[in-house]
Amino acid sequence: MITPLATTVFERLGDELWLLVPAFVFALFASALIGRVLGVRRSFAATVISGTAGWVIGAVVALWIAADTVPASDGFSRNLFLFTLLGAMSAAVWIEFLARPGIVMRAQTGLQSVPHPVRSLRRRGRRVQRYAEITRIAVRNGLGPSLGLGRKDDVDASGGRPPVRRLRLALEECGGMFVKLGQVLSTRTDLISPQAAAELGLLQDHVRPSPRAAIAELLEEELESPLDEVFRGFDWQPLAAASIGQVYRAQLPNGAPVVVKVQRPGIDESVRVDLSVLEELGHVIETRTSWGHEYRVDDLVAEFSARLREELDYRIEARNAHAIAATMPAEARIRVPFVYDDLSTSRVLVMEWLDGASVREVDWSGTRIADRVKLADSLLRTFLEQMLQEGVFHADPHPGNVMLLADGQLALIDFGAAGRLDPVQQAALRDLMAGVSRRDADAVVQAVLQVASLRRGVDVNDFERALARFMAQHLAPGSQPDAAMFNAMLRLMFDYGITMPAEWSTFFRALIVLEGTLTTIAPGYSVIDAAESIAAQWVRSLINPSSVQQAVRDEILRTVPMLRRLPRHIDRAFSSLERDGLRVRVSHFSDEHDEHVVSRLVNRLVLAFLAGATGLVSVGLIAIDDGPAFSDRTSLFRLLGYFGLFCATVLTMRVIVAVLRDGLN
Repeated sequence: MITPLATTVFERLGDELWLLVPAFVFALFASALIGRVLGVRRSFAATVISGTAGWVIGAVVALWIAADTVPASDGFSRNLFLFTLLGAMSAAVWIEFLARPGIVMRAQTGLQSVPHPVRSLRRRGRRVQRYAEITRIAVRNGLGPSLGLGRKDDVDASGGRPPVRRLRLALEECGGMFVKLGQVLSTRTDLISPQAAAELGLLQDHVRPSPRAAIAELLEEELESPLDEVFRGFDWQPLAAASIGQVYRAQLPNGAPVVVKVQRPGIDESVRVDLSVLEELGHVIETRTSWGHEYRVDDLVAEFSARLREELDYRIEARNAHAIAATMPAEARIRVPFVYDDLSTSRVLVMEWLDGASVREVDWSGTRIADRVKLADSLLRTFLEQMLQEGVFHADPHPGNVMLLADGQLALIDFGAAGRLDPVQQAALRDLMAGVSRRDADAVVQAVLQVASLRRGVDVNDFERALARFMAQHLAPGSQPDAAMFNAMLRLMFDYGITMPAEWSTFFRALIVLEGTLTTIAPGYSVIDAAESIAAQWVRSLINPSSVQQAVRDEILRTVPMLRRLPRHIDRAFSSLERDGLRVRVSHFSDEHDEHVVSRLVNRLVLAFLAGATGLVSVGLIAIDDGPAFSDRTSLFRLLGYFGLFCATVLTMRVIVAVLRDGLN
């Protein structure tokens, strides 16, 4: 509703009101230009919002001044464009200054499209509802204080159960991706204790199979054909039902038996909601708890989220199967099922049916021990070759994913998780395992330093001494080393501030899981002893005369270019020394931590200076009695002075809050 005062102003301005249209265009242009001045990349949405806000501010202030001016048009155009510019500048700065990234807009990365409002609200509502549900479950199981979600004096109402058991029960109650998170976490014995891993290993999916009609509809949609045209027969009794997909047996028109893996309808949206909640919970845990920061929960959640999103695309699993099959040694006699790429999509995977049973379900009573050891040797050799020579391996070789076929061969299935190692990581792993075999702590440290990330203040010599004690304890004569020793070694590195690549964690986790499979095939099988024997055979095969000659030739070919450049570099160095003398150049702030500290200090000093300068100028403006009238009792100078004082107060409070958060009070 337009007030009588506004109506009077509009009548008095008359033809001057047309200036509001070019003023809006000017506001948008000024807002776009301000982004250049501020030195930031601003999205189209940020430009429109700040320009519109500046135009509204300019129009309101100009009309307000015009109400007390006779004639009303006197200075109206000047005030309109001036205050529109000031308003657009203020709106742009305050949007960049106050808006939380990702909430109002993404000014740094750009907001290219506006989401569907109803769909966005529904998705946000589901996320909030799921977050509240998970929070209630955590608090009900007595995990609130540990996760930074409740009071420290909350009473555990779960009957005094151990924290890890409470965590398992909470994850099981949350269901969905949280059960899978616990299952993945149970394999990270480099981060948690064996007792915690055993407890989380009890987590099981309790998932009902999806209805037949929904699965059939999804299959026909993905295959773009009726099912009876694609399959001669289809057994609708699922062979397995997990949280993400279900597995069926079918028959192609040519009679070939196949396995059809189908993604559960609607699971992608459920996973997206759960992962967004999990990422938010991970951030809360890392920022509110000391152990969350120590274990880098944000990074762990990011790793889990990336892995789970890959599992949602069955085309990635098909590529993993092809890669592992391509690197499978010819003499391994280990089968990888054929993938029917023409029938596989992101939500449907069709693979060859293999006649056999998992090694967990096989009745080994009629098999000789020697034959079982031979199978275990073949499986271990194949994995070590793929891990340390090819760089691609099955990352989850548990007994359920390894089959014994009717013809006596082994086979691998379920390629949703695959590990990849680059040549540098493979070389470092080979050096590490050689150092472990020789009980050489220095060699192990040098191998670790090739790929590790070190936190500030790491004492490498102290770590080497601790590693020597560790090896003396686990590799002493008469001891029985196992694959879990490597995870204990990773925990030791973590305690000393040495972070290994995620690929190494995948490697050692796969090695531990593989050890369980090997002992299932051949009870009492020693992975470390067998690996040392296989490595010794590799070394003997590499030291024959032809191999040595080839290695020498390769090394010479790599060294010759450096030797050719060496005299030129020496001459250039001495010429520079003779001409300019010896100079030492120190690179200041080359360390990222130092740069961050100095940048934060300079930013606070600049904010404090701006707050003080703005406050002084504002006080001076308030003290001026004369000036253009803004209203009957206030001049324009005083208005600007009060606004400046407000800005100075906000800047000062920002600096004070930042100092208090650092604990420097």
